[in-house]
Amino acid sequence: MGILNGNPKDEPLHYGEIFSVWSGSVVARGAVSCYQAFLNHAGDKDLKKILNDLIDQANLEIKEFDKLLTENGIAPAPIMPERPPVKLEDIPAGARFTDPEIAAKIGADAAIGLVACSQAMGQSIRVDVGALFAKYHLTTAALGVKILEISKEKGWLIPPPLQVKRPESEA
Repeated sequence: MGILNGNPKDEPLHYGEIFSVWSGSVVARGAVSCYQAFLNHAGDKDLKKILNDLIDQANLEIKEFDKLLTENGIAPAPIMPERPPVKLEDIPAGARFTDPEIAAKIGADAAIGLVACSQAMGQSIRVDVGALFAKYHLTTAALGVKILEISKEKGWLIPPPLQVKRPESEA
């Protein structure tokens, strides 16, 4: 029996898996910090709910990524300090992110997260690592749908050019 047979947790991580897991932990830490700041700026209650869901998801990812790293003898990145809550009216108007700006940023983050999870899944040879990223991919897709729905509902979505009238074919 070789080193890549049997229980996946007994198999070594390869360098790509290590980098994906470590990077995922770092990105999740940055998301918590950024989304906590966005919570201070957001005025819409539905947007705040999504931001809290994103923060909860990022904290789960940090916990699970760091456990995997630690179990494999790799030090996780340092933790960032919590952001204190601030009243929206205390943020000067010129320094404030608007709800449409926040929605656009978290929507873009979801799209980038899907690509990153897909890449990590594709390079993983340890089944547990691939499955972990597959789980995050599904959760990110579901959150992305919520972000898209709220952006459409609230009129925040700026669509790319739409093909309203199609050219007639020359058949």
